[in-house]
Amino acid sequence: MPALVRAGTAQQWPQALAVPGGVARLSLGPAAERPVVHAGDVPVLVLGDAIEWTAIVGIPLAAPTGEAEVTVQATPTAPARRVAYRVAAKQYREQRLTVAPRTVDLAPEDLARHERERAHQQHVMATFSTPLPEELQMRQPVPGRRSSSFGLRRVFNGQARNPHSGMDIAAATGTPVAAPLAGRVIDVGDYFFNGGTVWLDHGGGLLSMYCHLSRMDCQVGDVLRTGDAFCRVGATGRVTGPHLHWGVMLNRTMVDPALFLPA
Repeated sequence: MPALVRAGTAQQWPQALAVPGGVARLSLGPAAERPVVHAGDVPVLVLGDAIEWTAIVGIPLAAPTGEAEVTVQATPTAPARRVAYRVAAKQYREQRLTVAPRTVDLAPEDLARHERERAHQQHVMATFSTPLPEELQMRQPVPGRRSSSFGLRRVFNGQARNPHSGMDIAAATGTPVAAPLAGRVIDVGDYFFNGGTVWLDHGGGLLSMYCHLSRMDCQVGDVLRTGDAFCRVGATGRVTGPHLHWGVMLNRTMVDPALFLPA
């Protein structure tokens, strides 16, 4: 049974940072069985044991500051109770980029393709599987400088777009990408914005995404160990140069991958 390190004994992963795009670690107390937790109608990862359970909650980048909550049930059929927490403010920087005009002002056929791909990706992002992860500390999937941080407000060709929902790591085309945590391949595709893309499922709604790839050396259903190479850095999709875009998702919410990495 996956368990968490007790507070005060060692570093806990992911690091708790209750801000938009961050992670809240909510103590649920003792219980004989793993509680069932939801953020809205989305299931939340719960780890621990009968002595103490902890909900690991991803906070959306668009979340307002102030009070937020999850619902907790001792069993799937038990009445729900509320567990509240506070979301603090965080100021993210702005980044201005120049890219191919067709990736900003979409032609009708490109927009139709994007809408089809978005529907498919939403289905992928809804994955919530067992077994749950045995650990949550990750390793950086490719060596290199972090060229663009999570949460940056993106301005493409002078037009504001959604904040950056992952970590960009500068690396040469063809550099192998290694699994940061054990997982299963749940999607491999070539998408309009993201280019060559792979999604990994680590269990319990913890997913990771790898974009702009030049090569995908895996297929859906492959099971990877931490450190297994499964794809290669590229410059496909909407990019200004070769790099890895790495995203981490909890309860269908993109969160800062840096919270899962050693400092």
